[in-house]
Amino acid sequence: MFAVGIDIGSTASKAAVITEDGVIASKAIVPIGTGTVGPARVFAEALDRAGIARSDVKWITATGYGRFSFEGINDQKSELSCHAKGISHLLPQVRTIIDIGGQDIKVMRINEKGTLVNFVMNDKCAAGTGRFLDTMAKVLDVSVMDLSGLSQRAEEPAEISSTCTVFAESEVISKLAGNVKLENIVAGIHKSVAKRVASLVQRCGIEQQVAMSGGVALNKGLVHSLEEEIHSRIYVHEDCQLAGALGAALYAWDHLQPA
Repeated sequence: MFAVGIDIGSTASKAAVITEDGVIASKAIVPIGTGTVGPARVFAEALDRAGIARSDVKWITATGYGRFSFEGINDQKSELSCHAKGISHLLPQVRTIIDIGGQDIKVMRINEKGTLVNFVMNDKCAAGTGRFLDTMAKVLDVSVMDLSGLSQRAEEPAEISSTCTVFAESEVISKLAGNVKLENIVAGIHKSVAKRVASLVQRCGIEQQVAMSGGVALNKGLVHSLEEEIHSRIYVHEDCQLAGALGAALYAWDHLQPA
């Protein structure tokens, strides 16, 4: 008997399979999200890695930006609840979670049971999100995966004052034209994002320990900038990008337990 959680984001699809004894049987990530073949691919890949067929799956819970678009699910849960449950499972001591998604930023406070206590989200502006970082990487003509290493080699972060993606893009182009070092520009971009996220953390309230979830948490340069802004260590689990899918799988597993 297996339960599956699938997290369909705007830029990536993630899935986790849990066995009848509550152990993670497999996990998968496909770097394309809702509106593409990503969700179907990640689901098939997770089942293949677990060595099971669709008929072996007794419950599927979906979450994420595209959770209503995936056919065959049994139910759906909010991203907030799933990230809270997933991070609580991976890092039980965490009480504050920061998730920088492709389209939004979420700051959550949870209790010892992984239940949401409070949360704050950004407005509809893309500034500070994963999409913002993708846009900046394209302007700099580098891979978004290279941003972390570049910023860690910076001597002094360049000043990127605008929180608007369009105006920030103009600032970055101006810095390039002024021969500002690439590493310093990237560090400046990270600092700009960190300041925006830190304001949300302040609004939500911070309680130790703090963790990041989602794929942006793999960007060590950004994590370091954010640590400086909120004056706190940030814990990042190796499966941070799968937190939402894992939380959804745990909710799916809950449905299969005797009342």
